[in-house]
Amino acid sequence: MIPIRKVEEKQQPQQRLFALLYVFPVLFLFFGLFVKSNEMTWLAGMLEIFTSPGTLLTDFFEVGGIRAAFTNAALMGGVTLYLFKRYEVRIGGLSLAAFFTVLGFSFFGKNPLNIFPIFIGGAIYCNYQKIAIRDVLLVLMFSTGLSPIVSQIMFAGIFRPGIAILLGMAIGILIGFIIVPISSHMLRFHDGFNLYNLGFTAGIIGTIFTSIMRSFQIEIEPVFLVYQKNHGVMILFLVCLFIYLIVLGYRINPNAIRSYRGILRFPGRTVTDFPMLVGYGITFVNMGFMGLLSVLYVVLIGGVFNGPVLAAIFTVVGFSAFGKHPKNSFSVVLGVWIAAVFFGYELQSTGMILAVLFSTTIAPIAGTYGPIAGVIAGMLHLALVTNIGGIHGGINLYNNGFSGGLVAGFFVPIIDAFKKGGR
Repeated sequence: MIPIRKVEEKQQPQQRLFALLYVFPVLFLFFGLFVKSNEMTWLAGMLEIFTSPGTLLTDFFEVGGIRAAFTNAALMGGVTLYLFKRYEVRIGGLSLAAFFTVLGFSFFGKNPLNIFPIFIGGAIYCNYQKIAIRDVLLVLMFSTGLSPIVSQIMFAGIFRPGIAILLGMAIGILIGFIIVPISSHMLRFHDGFNLYNLGFTAGIIGTIFTSIMRSFQIEIEPVFLVYQKNHGVMILFLVCLFIYLIVLGYRINPNAIRSYRGILRFPGRTVTDFPMLVGYGITFVNMGFMGLLSVLYVVLIGGVFNGPVLAAIFTVVGFSAFGKHPKNSFSVVLGVWIAAVFFGYELQSTGMILAVLFSTTIAPIAGTYGPIAGVIAGMLHLALVTNIGGIHGGINLYNNGFSGGLVAGFFVPIIDAFKKGGR
């Protein structure tokens, strides 16, 4: 067992933490309003984003333009922080992960319109069970990975407009109602070795809903709509944001950079709340460092910084407050790389970049069982993630979380079996 000892630093007031995080949606809003772009007008872009079916992969940079996509992300980030503050959610590891995941996926798939019914369903569930919304709010935040099913029903032309709106709302409310109890059971399947637990849960629910729709001869058309142009100013913007996190960590704890190695001791298995274990200073340094590593990776392989790639980067950053760090992530990423080269995938393609960055959802396997297990897990992850999207029809945005849950649920018992057999 690794001793849990919080690094000495002053207790951070929650009000100050909220103010520091509001920097992200505010800067996103300014970037969206003032960046030069040759795409459609801002208002037309926002309308396109709000009425897009949003299934995998629907890049909001391509749908509505960069300005509208950043504005949508700013709105979503602002709403998330408002709800945290309204319901007195503590800024900890999981809430940081939720905030940055929502922020990132607002570049492809999520918007205020298609997440609204899910929150209504969650509120009804809380009222029915006589529990506080605060107790399930983080689960509801992550459950918005299923928001494309709302947009798909509303705007894909499957039903008449009036019926489509009502049915989309109803399905979203149902998802919000059922996902909380289901997610707690799904955690047992992978035993905390898949950090994106709601991705696995959403994959199961999405598969069931897609299967029901297919039984009624309603087919969800596959989508691969991605932006294919890099903007230097966007890369610089991302680098500045992640340097901001590192500086923030240093200001909170002047010893954060010197003590950073201490965070590498943790395997990362759920629940690994870094702010609670090592303090906010080291946590923010880890988040910023992981963000810079992600940006560097995309630059080195010649990838495009489009909506899905930004979603992957910000999700990595968020979960770097809740289990991820360079040591437990590297071997998993290496495993994906080896498998990609072996199977002849293009490493610079958007799909492969997503597989590499999101594969860190199973970083706890490497952190617990070592780098060889991490490499094998990464190879298994790529084999699954490139073939599993058709099962849920793309209505689960967390495709890698679904794959990660299956890898962990399959691979971890095998590792344990060999460990026991070798004693």
